[in-house]
Formats: sequence, structure tokens, C-alpha cells
Amino acid sequence: MSSATQHADRSQLSGRYTIDPAHTRLGFVARHAMVTKVRGAFNDFEGTAVLDAENLDASKITVTIKAKSIDTRNEQRDEHLRSNDFLAMADYPEISFVSTSARQTGEQELELTGDLTVRGVTKSVTIPFQFEGAATDPFGNVRIGFEGSTTINRKDFGVVWNAPLETGGVLVSEKVVLEFEVSMIKDA
Repeated sequence: MSSATQHADRSQLSGRYTIDPAHTRLGFVARHAMVTKVRGAFNDFEGTAVLDAENLDASKITVTIKAKSIDTRNEQRDEHLRSNDFLAMADYPEISFVSTSARQTGEQELELTGDLTVRGVTKSVTIPFQFEGAATDPFGNVRIGFEGSTTINRKDFGVVWNAPLETGGVLVSEKVVLEFEVSMIKDA
């Protein structure tokens, strides 16, 4: 976006932000049948952040995801993922993340630690993020962007269903990579 203006002073970035779902991807990757990866995303979510550029650990981020919005580009698989075998959407309609700490780890890097709740099970996870920049969009909104990923074991969250393969191994990996491409708009 050539009309965007880069912010040179990060202290101007302190404030309250809302995640822009139209320009954010909350995704995941899991191995399937031991031979390939299946990628998916959640399409219905909301989140807010209060960022303190001077004291990063005072920053707070909250994200709520609608489990029914899971999308792997295959409706049959998505329905199975919504079932009690995986997300148990009827009993646990939301997945949430609430930050508990943040720390800068490099010039453009930070680690965000927080409580991830899936199927009613809450575990602390740490997500390394890359600060992608700040800009004023053509509508006058201050935007900031982050990208990050972390790996979790789905069994830690009570997602234990699997099927053995004749050739050995299992149908779905225990390890799931969570991927985040986040665009946030500063509240006026």
C-alpha cells in the first residue's frame, strides 16, 4: 500500500486495538495419514489488545474464536472436526486465548504467553511473534501487524481421537502448528 505511512516512533503505538478479521488469519496445520499436511483456519473470531509500548508486559490481548467456523476446505472433514471426536463444538462453542505476559526478544520480535482454552481445557502457551510494522491506511486507521506460530499437542487439550493406519502410524498427528497473521486497528 503505497499510500500508507510508516510510523517511526513505536511509543505512538500504545493504545487499544481491535483485531481486523478481514485481514487476519488464525490457522493451523496438522499431518494427515503420515504423508501430507492439512491446513485450515477459523473464519469467525474477535479480539482486542491493549498495547503498552513502554512496558510490553503490561500489554493484554484477548481472542475468542467460534469453533463452528473451522474451515479446511472440505465440509465432511470440517463436520468431523466440529464433532465430539475433536472440538466438541456443541459443548464447547468457543476457543479462547487470554495473554498473561509479553516480552521483547529482539528488535522486531516478541513472545506472547497466555492461556489457550480448547474443549474446556486451559493450558499456557508461548507464541513467538514478528512485528511486521505499523502504517496509517487510506481511511486514516493506524494498523499494526504481527505474524507468529507455535506447536501444541492436541491431546493436552483433550482432543484424543485417532485411527491407526494399516502401514503403521495414525491418521492425524498429535502435533498441531497454530499460525497467526494478525492485523489490528487502533481504536479512535
